[in-house]
Amino acid sequence: MDHVRTAIDGPIATVTIDNPPVNAIAWPVRVEIREALEQLASNDDVRVVILTGAGNHIFVAGADITEFPPLRYESGLERQRRNLPWWDYLANYVKPLLAAINGHALGGGLELALTCDVRIAAANARLGLPEVGLGIIPGGGGTQRLTRLVGAGRAKLMIFSGEPLTAQEAERIGLVEKVVPQDQLMAECRAIAEKIISRGPIAVRLAKQAINGGFERPLSEALELEAECFARAMDTEDKNEGVAAFLEKRQPVWKNR
Repeated sequence: MDHVRTAIDGPIATVTIDNPPVNAIAWPVRVEIREALEQLASNDDVRVVILTGAGNHIFVAGADITEFPPLRYESGLERQRRNLPWWDYLANYVKPLLAAINGHALGGGLELALTCDVRIAAANARLGLPEVGLGIIPGGGGTQRLTRLVGAGRAKLMIFSGEPLTAQEAERIGLVEKVVPQDQLMAECRAIAEKIISRGPIAVRLAKQAINGGFERPLSEALELEAECFARAMDTEDKNEGVAAFLEKRQPVWKNR
């Protein structure tokens, strides 16, 4: 791949977007990102994936602006319909996906981080959706995923103003889960990944399905989905192992079945 690097260290994989100068995710880069994630999805040894950008200043700057001048209504709609499955694939990725936001996450860069399960930001990061300054709006799920994460009022303030937040402001409103110094970012993400890996893999996967699948449903339907996922966990060997390990005061040995 020309713009994406994958490194596997035991059960933790790191996917790094390296597209100088700003790690823009033009369509060829998106194709490589999905290919990398698909390969990791089929690797049973990988339990958690960390997604980050190359360097210490920019996570991802978003789409290539040169794509926009020729677009009109029909071509714009065609572009969005082509891109939608890509965003949905990341948002519903089968394994826990952590965003290590190593610098500015603007436009599509923030939208990329919003598809991840957990967002950890370096202290120097800036996060925003500046599209209205170009006379357009966020088109990678920003108007929807940001609203669901931080609330309509805060999302509107960010999108209408186009002003980025500091990492500390983003943490305060729940846009990122934690802020750490730049030199501690990957170590913190690995520590979180290791905690996830220590838990039952099927249980983590079912919990993600329940959270993602229930979020946009009425509460009664979401609770039914939770009940279904809970019941599916009951039929696993890992449930038996986890309960036995707890009662025997030892660490569980997960079999992922």
